Amino acid sequence: MRLLLDTHIAFWLVVEPETLSRAEQVFVAVPDAELAVSVISLWELRIKWQRPFVSGVRKLPASPADMLALWTNAGIPIADLTADVVIAELMPAFAHSDPFDELLLMHAQQTGRRLLTRDRKIADHPIALVAA
Repeated sequence: MRLLLDTHIAFWLVVEPETLSRAEQVFVAVPDAELAVSVISLWELRIKWQRPFVSGVRKLPASPADMLALWTNAGIPIADLTADVVIAELMPAFAHSDPFDELLLMHAQQTGRRLLTRDRKIADHPIALVAA
């Protein structure tokens, strides 16, 4: 199965693997699974990294550069964003206010993958795969 990892799944996989559910662990460990992380996830992490809490503490324990290195070291490729992905129409259409969710679903769609996520707000979309 070809999977695009939602940002939180990709983060947990290399930083906090114990946070993954048993079902999520099974999906990412299947020998013939083709995992990828979207460059969109790096963009999302960068925004969170650049906007710390009011206290000044970073929202993440690792920078986007650290995350890229961790994914690369784990052998998880980064799926590049192309113009075809950006202009694609998500099918079926999805009414949701988080642009990153829509972009990740479109990226999965355009690369022939399912989006492995825990996000219940997008769970009903046919491209989303929520491991129960």
